[in-house]
Amino acid sequence: MSRRILVVCHEGRPDAVYAADNLSAALDANGIETIRDGSAEGVELAIVLGGDGTILRAAEVARRHDVPLLGVNLGHVGFLAEAEEEALPDVVDRVVARDYLVEERMTLDITITRPDGTVERDWAINEAAVEKGARARMVEATIGVDGRGLSTFGCDGIVLATPTGSTAYAFSGGGPIVWPDVEALLVVPVAAHALFARPLVVGPSSVLEVEVLPYEEKHAVVWCDGRRMLDAPAGSRIRVCRGAQPVRLARMSHVPFSGRLVAKFHLPVQGWRGVRERA
Repeated sequence: MSRRILVVCHEGRPDAVYAADNLSAALDANGIETIRDGSAEGVELAIVLGGDGTILRAAEVARRHDVPLLGVNLGHVGFLAEAEEEALPDVVDRVVARDYLVEERMTLDITITRPDGTVERDWAINEAAVEKGARARMVEATIGVDGRGLSTFGCDGIVLATPTGSTAYAFSGGGPIVWPDVEALLVVPVAAHALFARPLVVGPSSVLEVEVLPYEEKHAVVWCDGRRMLDAPAGSRIRVCRGAQPVRLARMSHVPFSGRLVAKFHLPVQGWRGVRERA
């Protein structure tokens, strides 16, 4: 049976298209059919060339068919990527040999119930961000966990994130970095006007809720991974829980997550006195 791999890139970037063309040619030369039409049905792997935004876009397609993603970073930070552009020849060799592992990442299932009774659902791998709908206004909201209210405040937004998303918007909002193999959910208020508005880390079976209070018809929106926007008018309830279907990521490197943090954020580690790496 022939092998088929989906190749995804940012079509608006000439460097990404050039890299995708070279990757497709190399895989084709090894007897692997490459698909460029964006369909993940019947493929064994999706290789994504670009930044985290391109990987998030590809995840929308791959998740539906339970296809693992292998990201090659052509962007800036590229936390979801497994390799850098200069490693493309090695990526080809490893994929041809099926020399990679697949890990599952938690997702979020998001349900918005509006005051008119309409219900809308979506999902995210990084976060669901409840944000103010008007620049000049705050979001007036109550947050709750497992059916109990915790606090009410005005804020610029509330980020409900996975450990994978802890290095994305939640990190910018002052949330903790959570290792991706930790099963947890995060709540990170953004610029909250309150004494108690600290980031929270709760268990993976908890249910997070945000109620947009019906004050002065203040409108909110919910961004799923910064890509899909859902309306949440005053009086809406946003419910977030662990997603029923994870996203699968292909991994080639055995570098621990701490090493990824140092590399991606260019963290200074001079003076570290740990045991030297063994040859």
